[in-house]
Amino acid sequence: MYEFAVTPAVTQIRRRGVEISEVTAGSLGAELELEPGDRIMRVNGRVVRDYLDFRFQAAGETDLVIDIRKRTGEDWELNIERDEAEAFGLSFEQIVPRQCANECLFCFCKGNPETARPSLFVRDEDVRLSFLYGNYTTLTSISEDEMQRVIEQRLSPQYVSVHATDLEVRAYLLGVDQQRADITAKMRQMLDAGIEIHAQVVLCPEINDGEILRRTIYDLAKLHPRVRSVAIVPLGLTRYLNDERLTPVTSEFCRRTINEVSLIQADLRARLGTTFAFLGDEIYLRAGRAVPARKHYGDYPQIEDGIGMVRSFANEFERLVRRLEFKPLRNPEKLFGTIMSGTIFAPVLRKQVERINRRFDTRLQVVAVENEYFGGDVSVAGLLTGGDFVAAREQVRGEFAIIPRVALKSDEPIMLDGMRLEEVQKRFAVPLYAFDFASLAAAIETGFVDESRAALGEAA
Repeated sequence: MYEFAVTPAVTQIRRRGVEISEVTAGSLGAELELEPGDRIMRVNGRVVRDYLDFRFQAAGETDLVIDIRKRTGEDWELNIERDEAEAFGLSFEQIVPRQCANECLFCFCKGNPETARPSLFVRDEDVRLSFLYGNYTTLTSISEDEMQRVIEQRLSPQYVSVHATDLEVRAYLLGVDQQRADITAKMRQMLDAGIEIHAQVVLCPEINDGEILRRTIYDLAKLHPRVRSVAIVPLGLTRYLNDERLTPVTSEFCRRTINEVSLIQADLRARLGTTFAFLGDEIYLRAGRAVPARKHYGDYPQIEDGIGMVRSFANEFERLVRRLEFKPLRNPEKLFGTIMSGTIFAPVLRKQVERINRRFDTRLQVVAVENEYFGGDVSVAGLLTGGDFVAAREQVRGEFAIIPRVALKSDEPIMLDGMRLEEVQKRFAVPLYAFDFASLAAAIETGFVDESRAALGEAA
């Protein structure tokens, strides 16, 4: 029925220990004469592989023996007595991701242009990053050592890309054989040890939709509450990811999916007391349907995967409007500018912004920015690039422009095409800012005066 390809696991060479990147002045680490570049090798005789190991092994211990390899090459043994709550004041190098050995049909790395930043081609499959940042793993190549680490160090929750519980379909989607695709025992081992799991399905038309999706949801629902939720997000195709085995997501497909899944959701709410299986916001927007109400999402268990972001935004915007009615704008005439967003979210944002304009005499406009960099059906704000914003700059009206903060790296003002925020700003005739919703709301409430820009620290 399906063809699959098997690729060997990627081997990485890692230096032993974990490198200290920063030592806080006056901290215990500083008293111990630790320095950036030093490496922690062992704690109480146990090998340290990364900063998670160090924090786990040192947590709650008052008597410690720490082996250090100084940046000069010297080896130190530190015998330490400390208060249980006393922090070391150390920051560490970032975790080097373990690489994925699957060949998923829909892998977004395959959809990058050749000119994309090298980091965009990194395919991580790392339970540590799943715990830390909510990155999804398939668990196809997790070792027993990694499994025991998850359990011992309580790296919970874990985010698992299931895609389908039908093994033939899952193997086909991941590009592996069925033996590797079967993670039933691995998931049960985690669940039995008290590790919470959030699952994901990347929905590919004509492959894991329909009856396959229904079975997947119900199979996972049997494991509730240990499996807390399932995120169902649509396949995204760029102009570079044109595998003939993949069928594009259409508006009609999204409407049909909503109709089918809403019946399952109603059944699970009655049985489990939770919606459990959540459709990505993009599915509702592409279908031209309103996103569900706040109650549908519970505690927003998968909001970082685009589940409930639109509802959360709408509710936050409603609160903003109520605050503005209670405390009128000081300088509505200064709110004359342009907010840029992706084509799928722009209509939602425009509707709310026009409410502000009508009620408070502001002059804000929303521009839907086409994603020329990736092309295909990519339409979300987080995948817009510097070049995309520059290409749309002629549509800007007013005294400033705002782009979504999510288009930048979380730790650096750089975009997916490698352009830095300051480079993009130089191409605009007006000041350019990168705001999240909280920053945008604060700027509106203060009349977007200079003081608010400086206080927010978001200026290019």
